Amino acid sequence: MKIHQLKIDFHVTPEIKRYVYVYVLEGKACYLIDSGVDGAEEIIADYFGSIGRKMTDIRGILLTHAHPDHIGSAAKIREMTGCTVYASAGESSWIRDIDLQFEQRPIPNFYTLVNRSVPVDVILKDGDRIELENDLTIEVVGTPGHSCEKLSYLLPGQHAIFTGDAIPVRGDIPIWIQREDNRKSLEKLKGLQGVDVFYPAWDVTYTKEVAMSKIEDAILLMEEIQQSVDRCRKKADALDELVVQVCEDMKTPHFLKNPLFKRTIEICLK
Repeated sequence: MKIHQLKIDFHVTPEIKRYVYVYVLEGKACYLIDSGVDGAEEIIADYFGSIGRKMTDIRGILLTHAHPDHIGSAAKIREMTGCTVYASAGESSWIRDIDLQFEQRPIPNFYTLVNRSVPVDVILKDGDRIELENDLTIEVVGTPGHSCEKLSYLLPGQHAIFTGDAIPVRGDIPIWIQREDNRKSLEKLKGLQGVDVFYPAWDVTYTKEVAMSKIEDAILLMEEIQQSVDRCRKKADALDELVVQVCEDMKTPHFLKNPLFKRTIEICLK
């Protein structure tokens, strides 16, 4: 079994350039960890051609969570291949109904990033095991916090785990909807046994040593943001003003360009 990492570049706005990693598990058939934004199916198809595979070899898409850069091309890929789509119950409402997601979490260019809603064929939860094929078993690890019921996928045969956006990276936009859940998920990932490689969706592949350092720094970053909010909230009369002051306090003016950081600050107030 081989693991392939595909980088998908996209823009949230003309000023905000982002990327996300899609992973291909190649055994007798192929399986995707997330699908990238709308249009990623073309990048995936080109890559499949370069390794002598066809899109119809895709048997499943395992979605870590419902955000547009992870589900954006899932509907097209399912339509092209007839593959099975896996996700958690908590994320499935936004996957099955992208209009509901946009209503509850509006972001710029949402409908450019995600093509359309996609059915979720199999609901997963923490602790589940999926036998995709002989010698290819996935263990489901619940890692909520960045989103309501985000999943990570452990590949015990490869001593590897796909963490999605569970580990905030210093310098990138820190996004979570539940601070304590996010911290618990980081501690959970830190305590996993028998995992030597971590595959995040928004950073390079980590060795175990690097992953432990990244997780520790993510926990520290969460504490620093909370401390900044606590310092600045006494001087701010409104949320927008608080966001500006936190960005100034942390010397991260570029965070102001991303509306999702405002939500993170709001969560720190609760």
